[in-house]
Amino acid sequence: MSYWKFAATMAIVAGFCAGNAHAEDLVFTLKNGTNSVLNAFYTSPVGEDSWEEDVFGSDALAPGDSVRVTVKDGRRACEYDMRFEFQGDDLEDLEDTQNLCEMSEYTITE
Repeated sequence: MSYWKFAATMAIVAGFCAGNAHAEDLVFTLKNGTNSVLNAFYTSPVGEDSWEEDVFGSDALAPGDSVRVTVKDGRRACEYDMRFEFQGDDLEDLEDTQNLCEMSEYTITE
């Protein structure tokens, strides 16, 4: 899989509201520091009732690999809930909340 194809799937595009000023994209490097394949990565602003689309789409992130993630949803939020779903039963799914405006790198650990 080419880097550009994978990077393109990282962009989250949600509905832009008419009349809202364009917020800056939130960009960070996501590293899989576990021994399990990360199959899905979801993120949504804190307070939302449901998860946005899977950032990876049909791709996955192997142990030790990293990818640049761009959250391009037009919101002005900084605090995001994140959900990580792993392949198989080796590692339970994980959730975390982070300030993506202040974060340049995030490493998932077991």
